[in-house]
Amino acid sequence: MVMKKFLNDPQRVTNELLEGYALCYPDKIKLVSEKIVVRATPKSKDKVAIVTLGGAGHEPALSGFVGEGMLDASVVGDIFAAPGAPKIVEALRMFKDNAGIILVVLNHEGDQRNAAMALMMAEKEGIKVSKIVTAEDIAPGAEAPRSERRGLGGCIPLIKILGAAAEKGMSVDEILAIGERFNERMATLAVTLKVATHPQAGQEIGALADDQMEIGMGQHGEGGGNGPELMQSADWVAETMCKKLLYAIKAQAGEKICLIINGSGATTLMEMFVVFRKAYEVAKAAGLEIVASKCAEILTVQEAAGFQMFVGVFDDETLAMYNEPCDTPYWVVR
Repeated sequence: MVMKKFLNDPQRVTNELLEGYALCYPDKIKLVSEKIVVRATPKSKDKVAIVTLGGAGHEPALSGFVGEGMLDASVVGDIFAAPGAPKIVEALRMFKDNAGIILVVLNHEGDQRNAAMALMMAEKEGIKVSKIVTAEDIAPGAEAPRSERRGLGGCIPLIKILGAAAEKGMSVDEILAIGERFNERMATLAVTLKVATHPQAGQEIGALADDQMEIGMGQHGEGGGNGPELMQSADWVAETMCKKLLYAIKAQAGEKICLIINGSGATTLMEMFVVFRKAYEVAKAAGLEIVASKCAEILTVQEAAGFQMFVGVFDDETLAMYNEPCDTPYWVVR
């Protein structure tokens, strides 16, 4: 299939999308050194900085959540590729005088490798950085070790909690403790109906027949779960996925949860709401209280059709942080 996208030079797409993003939201973010997105108005140095990294092509993630109450900086790699360690260190240097730095890393090989190299380089410069890793994809199985799980869209609600705690002036240890409590009880599962095309290579990422879907496919076309299967109804998919997720987080009746349907890029809000309706019903039937919810495109995969379903368990403190005000281009709480 011939790729159809509004591009100029595909090799400059990352630079051009970031330039356009910075021009679109000058009151909230700015672009420095070509591939580092920072807050337009930095937070005070007596507060902990929250930084993340990741490849472009998943917009609005991750840079769409830079701003007051969430990220202080997002280091951007090329399409679906982690930024290099030197660029990550360049971003970390910007916050060396803050009360601390927390680096949020999604569990993908390139992200982990380059983050580890950057942390070693930063340490040699006397910059102390703490790390929190998201690995909430349950496609390998609910009991699979975290090392085998990918980081998916669950990083965004986690960043919301970390960012709020940092705005409150909490210490690195306090922020990490709050974040890890949520991190340990969150899970994501994806389903794909149509794969994306790589905007630089022009090739499809993965393969699915017209009558197939795949529960568990990764956000770069990686296989997952039981492989492709025949298309099923929205209710069947929502119920199957939600039950797996609730089992994975060991949800107990009476607990408060967050339920998010994150569109992959070509899935309509109509479809997301239909899916959400059934997932909500399943969670309510399990005795859970859905106190936070969203149907939106948060972390996309170009024009892939499908969605990620996310659930996370709140305690009183993580819920309070989730509901704190924030002001970013793609997540605003007043």
